[in-house]
Amino acid sequence: MERRNFLKMSAAMSAAAAVTGCSSESAKTTPPPVLPVEEKLNWSACLVNCGSNCPVKVYSRDGIITRIESEFTTTDEYGNHDVRACLRGRSLRKRVYAPDRLKYPMKRVGPRGSGQFERISWDEALDLVAEKLQATIDNYGNESIHFTYNSGARYHFSGKQCLYRLMNLKGGYLNAYGDYSWSQIYEAAGQTYGSAGPGWQGSSVSEMQNSDLVLMVGYNPSEIRMSGSGEAYDFLMQKRQKQFKTIIIDPRYTDSAVGKEDQWIAIRPGTDAALFEALAFEWITKNRVDQAFLDKYCVGYDEKTMPTGVGYEESYKAYILDNTTIGDLTPGANAKTPAWASAITGIEEHIIVELARELADAKAPFIQIAASLNRQAAGENNTRAGYMLPILLGQLGLPGTNCGGLCKGSYLTAPFMPTGSNPVKKAISFFTFTQAIEDGENMTVLADGVQGVDLDENGDGKLGNSIKAIINYGGNALINQHSDVNKTTKIIADESKCEFILVVDNWMTPSAKFADILLPDVSWLESEDLIYQSYSAGDTATLVQMSSSVGPMFEARPIYEVCVDLAKRMGVEAEFTEGKTREDWLNQFYAEAKAATPDLPEKEVMLTQGIHRKYLPNGSYIVLEDFRKDPDANPLGTPSGKIEIYSSRLAEKAKTWQLKEGDVISALPKYVPTWEGYEDTETKKTYPLQLFGYHTKGRAHSSYHNVPWLREAVQDAVWMNPIDANKRGLQTGDKVHVFNDRGTIEVEVKVTPRIMVGVAAVGQGAWFQGGNVDKGGCVNVLTTHRTTAITKGNPQHTNLVEIRKA
Repeated sequence: MERRNFLKMSAAMSAAAAVTGCSSESAKTTPPPVLPVEEKLNWSACLVNCGSNCPVKVYSRDGIITRIESEFTTTDEYGNHDVRACLRGRSLRKRVYAPDRLKYPMKRVGPRGSGQFERISWDEALDLVAEKLQATIDNYGNESIHFTYNSGARYHFSGKQCLYRLMNLKGGYLNAYGDYSWSQIYEAAGQTYGSAGPGWQGSSVSEMQNSDLVLMVGYNPSEIRMSGSGEAYDFLMQKRQKQFKTIIIDPRYTDSAVGKEDQWIAIRPGTDAALFEALAFEWITKNRVDQAFLDKYCVGYDEKTMPTGVGYEESYKAYILDNTTIGDLTPGANAKTPAWASAITGIEEHIIVELARELADAKAPFIQIAASLNRQAAGENNTRAGYMLPILLGQLGLPGTNCGGLCKGSYLTAPFMPTGSNPVKKAISFFTFTQAIEDGENMTVLADGVQGVDLDENGDGKLGNSIKAIINYGGNALINQHSDVNKTTKIIADESKCEFILVVDNWMTPSAKFADILLPDVSWLESEDLIYQSYSAGDTATLVQMSSSVGPMFEARPIYEVCVDLAKRMGVEAEFTEGKTREDWLNQFYAEAKAATPDLPEKEVMLTQGIHRKYLPNGSYIVLEDFRKDPDANPLGTPSGKIEIYSSRLAEKAKTWQLKEGDVISALPKYVPTWEGYEDTETKKTYPLQLFGYHTKGRAHSSYHNVPWLREAVQDAVWMNPIDANKRGLQTGDKVHVFNDRGTIEVEVKVTPRIMVGVAAVGQGAWFQGGNVDKGGCVNVLTTHRTTAITKGNPQHTNLVEIRKA
């Protein structure tokens, strides 16, 4: 029972008791009737980082949420369908009223990470925050303040942008480049196509209608993009409308495959590039490559397309064949044959040969390389190698094709709070913040990927400062979503290194426990904002007008108001507000959105209507279409203006960068055996199973983990093949320890043929509980701080472990 209902019931019972205790005359008095309070309807949205920002209808009575609904006003025929929220969005009431909801500003009173806090006033909290941030600037400089990666509250107005704006007005903060999702994809796309756009964002889902074969490598929309405006629903409807063949390559038989695939090909994690090279071998030796396309649009395939001064022996064709004689297709001893790839990938040779034939025979193959491939130890190379499939076949820029990127969604515009420019130009990889806490002074360009620093005659330079203060808004990557959690907690807990940590959140997450000052933010259902469909909304674009009748709850405050008060204390209030009130900003943003989308109703209408949507199949997007039509008029952003199979920029980095043993930077996209990969035979003597994380339906990253409904609906377990489980005497439901040198987690085991032999998988995002054995089941207890070679990004799907009964 909610507190307010309890108080009302208590008051009613007290009144009844008073009546029965009166005289007989008073007892005849009839109490006034209690009239029912009608439910109020407000629209809100699920702003979690799944990429869809689904609308929800929030019903409340007397300031208390009574129910969440996700169906509304359409005929619900595809193209005019309800943008329904998935099970996560439908559980929002439980999330808002969660027992671990943060209610008041708090100050740490125990050791950092102990979760011991005392309640303080907002004035005291803001005074302390302003004092600590100003002291960090005065003592160490703005470049010693850092925002850890955050994506748990994707507001447009009152979100993290407000904090960035405030700090930019105060002289800035240490930048970060890349992110946990796509850091290596950005690099791969940039080196190949010239920008991240035609790489991680490819053709729209609706282009599948013009395809006869859809190949999805590691892509799993049915567990990630489940929205009614998401790619999972679009893919399902495209499949129903046109029966194109679908082949899914994944170590796990995912829900995206069940009933929707024509063929599932299981592959060992981290070995996809070996498969791609074997396909290339088949096409080259059987004359199935599109030579005319390669000659006109590409750099680095053969002797005719190499950069000036670079010989044929450095070409992609020579590499695949292991033969440097021009015109000779005789394979060398190290040729990338299907037999070679079969031994690495676990895919039978004849299946590789048949896959090569089917792709080459397809009139319009739609090839999609998932982000999961980039979150591996050689993620940049894996992704670039995947891009070679449509490039070699010349299946780019044409109807029904894709460049290998993730599908580009439809789009409507809604402004964000402007952050201004950051005066600090120094930047580190998002993934190296723990290193920058420990020894930022000595991080360098050539060893650690530092950017924006002065260079010496060798092209190197130092960051020159360590992180002394962290601001973490709506994020759990400070602890839970970062790698090697046990090591991370030790670094973060050391107050002599990072001296101040501010966390703003809704719940006591594992990261929030490490705050020095903890501020309660409002939840989405307590906010007003105009938000768009986010970055992966498939073919349905939306705008949602959020409003509220239930908040702010407790002492929670919107971060915009908090930043106004901080700006006042830090001497930049006028610059921060620009003389505008909260309503002024919201009205300005709405006017800008309406200017971009003229048929958007007036705000008064949208407050009732809630959602404005457009299904845009007629705006179907074909990636690189303009480049294909006229490469001279529409050059790519690469140095050559063409697709670069051979990257001169990476060739230069390969010569100059300082790499750890086993790391590889290659001018060509190549399969690279990695530490803790399938071919790491030494480590496998102790830890024989390859482990990767995957997205589950019960969470979006770590968001929603504290909702009991979802923990019941979606099992948190480690998947194992029956052959591996039988060797260890394990059955479904057994409690097991999954462990390596970095730590141990305790979870249930799910024994299933839906995962290949020698591989295990754990749903990522479970909340870390700590201890020698983490019973929270956080997969990042097992992952490593070691970075990828080029982007210094996260290799969190590259792990070797052992599993035994708990």
